Amino acid sequence: MTGSARAPAGAVWALGVDSGGSGLRAALAPADGTPRREQALSSEPGRSTEQVRATEPVRSREPVRTGARGIDAGHFMECVLPLAKALLERAGGGRIAAVAIGATGMATLGEDLRAELPGALEESLGVRRLALAADAVTGYAGALGERPGAVVAGGTGMIAIGTDLTAWRRADGWGHLLGDCGGGAWIGRAGLEAAMRAHDGRRGGSPALLARAEKLFGPPAGLPGQLYPRADRPALLASFAPEVADCAARDAVASGILRDAARHIAESAAAVCPSSGMCEVALTGGLFKMGEPLLAPLREELAGQLPHARMVPAAGDPLAGALRMAVDIAEGRLRLPLDTGLLSVHGEADS
Repeated sequence: MTGSARAPAGAVWALGVDSGGSGLRAALAPADGTPRREQALSSEPGRSTEQVRATEPVRSREPVRTGARGIDAGHFMECVLPLAKALLERAGGGRIAAVAIGATGMATLGEDLRAELPGALEESLGVRRLALAADAVTGYAGALGERPGAVVAGGTGMIAIGTDLTAWRRADGWGHLLGDCGGGAWIGRAGLEAAMRAHDGRRGGSPALLARAEKLFGPPAGLPGQLYPRADRPALLASFAPEVADCAARDAVASGILRDAARHIAESAAAVCPSSGMCEVALTGGLFKMGEPLLAPLREELAGQLPHARMVPAAGDPLAGALRMAVDIAEGRLRLPLDTGLLSVHGEADS
């Protein structure tokens, strides 16, 4: 099904939402028991991991705010409701029976969402069933489905998650001030630090990165004033990560930053990989679109730290995972393990 297809007025849908430092993406999938088949949201159509049919995603580029109770549920609703209504209109109507939301920071900052979203979504959309998950969990569901293994979800932040299908293990995902080591904000901050070192004439600076920073942000002395007051500091830092990757082939400092990032990512994967048997490891998220400058040292680090693991391509992305989970909870067959912070299910299935 594409975004232009029209559905019967009585169509039943599942809504998947992927919320991160760069905004929200959302899509619908049929939740009426019709057979699944792999579709465009699968990055590897030939893989056996089952993907759901889905509408064309829509997105909002405004990140959800955080407050004293973590991720702001009111602002989340302001962001997601227009997306849900646009998707229903494009699909020709129907109702949403279940929603699965994967959000960056859910494990540590999801208190307000868990308290407020079940009631808010039932009142606004008539949703009876809701799954709230860390984006690493939806990343896992999209990448490996219901197989044991480990998934590294890298974007603005970075978290690794693994399961033997009885419990979850997680590493990092502690935000740009306490962790997310190797993620986009971490790489961007290290690159900007190297630029400022070059500006000052300190050891460890990179003139190449300084030139990139000046082109993007203007005079270096003005960078703190641009960065520190911003509510979206992690996203701004992460916007510099591609510049580090672009410089890596010709600049030893940039190359060293990516090698350090690869080491941190592999350490997190090693911490969550099931210890018994062969462990499949998949990478998901926009961070890895930087390509070989990051992937080449990461393959080396994974081979050294996880000799019993096998890297596999992700079958789908976190939005595909959210859709799969939304369909599963609508039909009462979610098999992934529940966890208070990582994955919780709220409400009752339709009778």
